Amino acid sequence: VQLQASGGGLVQSGGSLRLSCTASGPQWSRYAVGWFRQTPGKEREVVAAINRRGDSTYYADSVKGRFTISGDSAKKTVYLQMNNLKPDDTAVYYCAAKQTILSVGYLASADSYDYWGQGTLVTVSS
Repeated sequence: VQLQASGGGLVQSGGSLRLSCTASGPQWSRYAVGWFRQTPGKEREVVAAINRRGDSTYYADSVKGRFTISGDSAKKTVYLQMNNLKPDDTAVYYCAAKQTILSVGYLASADSYDYWGQGTLVTVSS
């Protein structure tokens, strides 16, 4: 499967962005998806994840209440709605996918995923 991440950009603190991760390939309904972010010199960290049925989600503590992950299986797209953005949210955001029945609790590590998108830059100005 191939993943295409999009939707990044420059936004002021307190603003919103919606990232999209669109997949190509068969049997997309079997894949769980995670969003990760990375800044220079730091490890890639999980932001949110959603299971393949779309009925279970995981959020990093730093984004709970501000970010929402959701999926549209017909469009083979997973979204990350980001509200009340802060300068600390500035990073390159990546989406990743894994064909799995595991619950999202097992999908908080970058090592859990098999496929990665190319990344989209989010810059939040203060």
